[in-house]
Amino acid sequence: MPIIRILPHAELCPQGDTIEAPAGTSICEALLENGIAIEHACEMSAACTTCHVVVKAGYASLGEIDEIEEDLLDKAWGLTPTSRLSCQAMLAEEDVTIEIPKYTINHARENH
Repeated sequence: MPIIRILPHAELCPQGDTIEAPAGTSICEALLENGIAIEHACEMSAACTTCHVVVKAGYASLGEIDEIEEDLLDKAWGLTPTSRLSCQAMLAEEDVTIEIPKYTINHARENH
């Protein structure tokens, strides 16, 4: 079972964490099932960018990115070449390391 290493995030995971999830599970589902309350405003339907993560290791092992996800990511805060929507990034057998960006485009969550 692949391991997801989550780098520290001030609000969601202050110390960082390591979780396991079965291959075929999205990163978003795995985080939520393990008590890490990542934003997912569209309920994982690939219609927003609130579940954006930066994959620091294991990017190539994730399921392929499609054109819809690429277009949505263009709107994400802190976009990098290894950014993914966690609701669309399906785990394979390889471990991954992710960083949850500090901000999302969901202003309600950011207390604006």
